[in-house]
Amino acid sequence: MNKIQLIFHHIFRFIWNLIFVISYPILATFGLVFIGITYFFSWISRLLTRIKKKESIKEINTPEWGPLSKDVDLLEGKLHKQIMFGPSCFSVRRKDGVPSVLEDFYFGTKVRIIEEGYLLEKWNTMDAKKLPDFDVCLYEPDEDRLTPLTNIKCFDWHLAEKEKNQLYFKWFDGIQGGEVKVAL
Repeated sequence: MNKIQLIFHHIFRFIWNLIFVISYPILATFGLVFIGITYFFSWISRLLTRIKKKESIKEINTPEWGPLSKDVDLLEGKLHKQIMFGPSCFSVRRKDGVPSVLEDFYFGTKVRIIEEGYLLEKWNTMDAKKLPDFDVCLYEPDEDRLTPLTNIKCFDWHLAEKEKNQLYFKWFDGIQGGEVKVAL
């Protein structure tokens, strides 16, 4: 290196070292403050989680029997399993205390009333990977009979139309939809 380059080299090295020496305490302080704030909010989060756990464990571990649907007074349900970000399945029984065929299966919360009885969503599996897999069933409370009508592999279905002896169910799975015609 010639003398001019050597002088520039020493000047830039001096400036670089000066910037580093001046900014290092600021950067180190910022890092320590950032770590301290992170630990502080983590501590608050743990504290709030402990407080919330004591309240919510009672609710999760002790599900109570309650109305399955606001439209149906005869049936009540107790939470059996909830799929994260999805539906819940319930154990169902009759409120009047009569033993029923419903107690052997698990159902969703969709209950539709028609003249012949109640349309229920019977779950065929509890495995989240295999869902949705439902049978739409007709429950006749007078005979205590559960008749499967059709299998629907979709969370979003509804009774579109009812003619004399025919039911039309429409479903939509987010990508495609369809209609199922069922004879009673």
